[in-house]
Amino acid sequence: MTLPLRVAFFTDSFREANGVATLSREFVAFAQRQKLPFFCVHSGVETRAIHDESVTTLELKRGLTAFPVDHALYCDPLLSRYKSWVTDQLRLFDPDLVHITGPGDMGILGFWVAHSLRIPLVASWHTNLHEYAARRLERLFHFLPEPWRKRISNTAERQSLRACVSFYGLARFLLAPNGTMVRLLEERTHRPAFLMAHGVDPEFYSPSRRSRRTDSFCIGYVGRLTPEKSVRFLVKLEQNLLAAGQHDFKFLLVGDGSEKEWLRENLQSGEFTGTLRGDALAESFANMDAFVFPSRTDTFGLVLLEAMASGVPVVVSEETGMHVGVQHGVSGFRAGDLDSVTQSVLHLMKREDVRREMGAAAREFGRSKTWSSVFEQLYGAYEKGLETIDFATSGLRRPGMRTDAKGDLDD
Repeated sequence: MTLPLRVAFFTDSFREANGVATLSREFVAFAQRQKLPFFCVHSGVETRAIHDESVTTLELKRGLTAFPVDHALYCDPLLSRYKSWVTDQLRLFDPDLVHITGPGDMGILGFWVAHSLRIPLVASWHTNLHEYAARRLERLFHFLPEPWRKRISNTAERQSLRACVSFYGLARFLLAPNGTMVRLLEERTHRPAFLMAHGVDPEFYSPSRRSRRTDSFCIGYVGRLTPEKSVRFLVKLEQNLLAAGQHDFKFLLVGDGSEKEWLRENLQSGEFTGTLRGDALAESFANMDAFVFPSRTDTFGLVLLEAMASGVPVVVSEETGMHVGVQHGVSGFRAGDLDSVTQSVLHLMKREDVRREMGAAAREFGRSKTWSSVFEQLYGAYEKGLETIDFATSGLRRPGMRTDAKGDLDD
């Protein structure tokens, strides 16, 4: 009988409100349900080791040197102080591979530990950091002439992508949430890359949570209120809807970020809830009539699956819609510009029968994307990736070979 792979997972985000954190929490829950040997490292309010049946968790407290890289997300440049302790704990667990979620502090720590123990390293791409850098710099230098802003942002995007690709090239194989990134990583790193899908809990995100009683049409958005999410687009959408004679609607914005105050000042019909979690978040999704997601930088857009599972038609950019699998005119609309987004929302506002049909189709699509199927496919990708490694020449420990307390190999 083939034993399940022993996976060590280092994630830069776990308790935060973002897609990587959601995926990470769901991954741990899957391992617990399936009683898989699993080792997870993430940040915590205190440094400690937790042993829960088949799952071992190391929580590492970030220090005073930690700095913010995004809303409520930090990076500790001195996290290497935990290297010896984490290495000792991981040696006891004896993993077959180390999986890191990116070039943050936990990811770099995972790289160091994997290298020192000669364990195959796999890295998953979740965030287009190069595009984030470009959008934020473009907004930061808003006072400069447009050609100068574009030159700065384009240079930042190229250099950031080059740095990210160099880091990901350190892994033996890679994972990405959409086909475009799989191909880009293979081309730029010359490493094998595989698809790592995203999922949703269709029992938690459900139309049954709908509690709103007002007839006013609710246009929803969930996510960070930051430049790379293109959230100022929502103000232009509101202006177009008003110009089209629509007044009985509101925008429900769930999330926080640097653009929040600007949106408060410029969005006439905006309701801002801040960051929501748990039942409050699921209820907010269910109370929406349409979900508009203007971001063009997301590698997937997990909130789209959560909206669709809640029975809400989505209106998204062409690129994001293709990544998620939104069927245009069936479960939502893939809209290329402001005018097409406006027309899509107007259609849903004027045709309740269409909205209900599309909401039902969106719900069925969401129900088909369970986390269990996602992680079962991920373990299949692990197996395929390990098959691409030449263990005879790489110096890496072959999966299934256990080590003694000193780290020496033992068949």
